[in-house]
Amino acid sequence: MKYGLVIHGGAGTILPSAMTPELEKEYKFCLQKSLDEAYQSLEMGSNATDAVCIAIQVMEDSPLFNAGRGSVYTHDGTHDMDASIMRGDDLEAGAISGSKTVRNPILLAKAILLHSSHVYLTGTGAEDFAREHNLKFEDETFFHTEFRYRQYQHALQTDEVFLDHSDQKKFGTVGCVALDKFGNICAGTSTGGMTNKKYGRVGDSALIGAGTYANNKTCAVSCTGDGEYFIRAVSAYEMSALMEYKGLNIKEAGQELIHKKMVDIGGEGGLIAMDCNGNYCLPFNSAGMYRGVKMSDEKAKVGFYKDWL
Repeated sequence: MKYGLVIHGGAGTILPSAMTPELEKEYKFCLQKSLDEAYQSLEMGSNATDAVCIAIQVMEDSPLFNAGRGSVYTHDGTHDMDASIMRGDDLEAGAISGSKTVRNPILLAKAILLHSSHVYLTGTGAEDFAREHNLKFEDETFFHTEFRYRQYQHALQTDEVFLDHSDQKKFGTVGCVALDKFGNICAGTSTGGMTNKKYGRVGDSALIGAGTYANNKTCAVSCTGDGEYFIRAVSAYEMSALMEYKGLNIKEAGQELIHKKMVDIGGEGGLIAMDCNGNYCLPFNSAGMYRGVKMSDEKAKVGFYKDWL
């Protein structure tokens, strides 16, 4: 039985000219660690849901990505994190937004999937649920990074809202899709949102069907990009619908969604997707996307730019 996973760490204007050798090495190391730890869990018989959470948790714990520890600042100078997860076998899902001090938002989304009759919790209610299920909290200083803080200060001066990187235009959402030895797929996504975001803005990463979707009949999908466009296009579900109702295979569906439908409405970004046969795609219409793949019949690989490294 073929099994494995695909990850992403954000899409956008990711160019070799903007990457130092040291930073490139750090990104490669973290992406590889995410792949290795999640793949090892699949190899030992874990289900796809656990593997997705392991992969995303590694990236949430890294300050390199706009999720968990590396999350950007809101207009009010806080962190406001979103995440969601969905299983393909029974269509169960869990999602959260407005988490400020839960260390790993993806684990809170998973707890909702497993233990709540609701799908989507937000704000203080979501954090109360996290406490009831003994999830780890951190002081707000844990989520602080100098790079994000400098972005925030610049955003306050110009009153702009930045999609993660003001200078590189990187959409720093992280995500994973996985296929386990039991033939089931799962998708998960996590993000810190937009620098200087206001009014409790929620992006596509928290929304089932927009940023995350999974159905064993079609595919598991995690999106990254300009969230407003991905919400309007209901992109993750649209990927599934192109396969179920139009009869496209996974690569054809990814191509049509990212390089046609999203381009037509002005949406920039990408997605990762996998079906129950282990077929996958990683389309993006931006200059680059942090990404990685490890399948039971393929060697692991990670990449940033248009070509694999």
